[in-house]
Amino acid sequence: MWIDARSNVHPIHSTTDGLEGYVDLELLAEGNVDTTAPSAGKLSLSVDRLRSGNRMEDRELQKRIDARRFPSIDGVLSQIKPSDDGDGYRIDGDVIFRGVSRHHEDVMRISVVDDQTIQLGGASRFDIREFGMEPPRVLMLKVEPEVDIRVEIIAVREA
Repeated sequence: MWIDARSNVHPIHSTTDGLEGYVDLELLAEGNVDTTAPSAGKLSLSVDRLRSGNRMEDRELQKRIDARRFPSIDGVLSQIKPSDDGDGYRIDGDVIFRGVSRHHEDVMRISVVDDQTIQLGGASRFDIREFGMEPPRVLMLKVEPEVDIRVEIIAVREA
């Protein structure tokens, strides 16, 4: 997962791994997702994995998130639909951050890697104020409220 934010001083980039969870969907014979079949999924990321490489910024971020009370960021998939432009799939679900749940839709690519593995990828923009979080401020650094999130997920079929 990649997180990009902007500030009045410099861009803030964070890369992390450790997304855990599952996705349950049906694939058609040609490898496309069967969007008429029920789909579900849940992903979770421990917020203590979020690191920008700057300890002061990371400490302020953990404080603003209130990481002790809200230790994870979660996503719950409720539906997969064809996208309007035919490139990828429209993913529908909820994002839960700091105890606040917000409905979200965006486009994701879903492709078959082999008979046991699929790859999912996509990007979205979020305004952290919608989750009750004020943007971090450290000394002269003021972080903008909109952040860009990009994910690349490898899912392996359970035995």
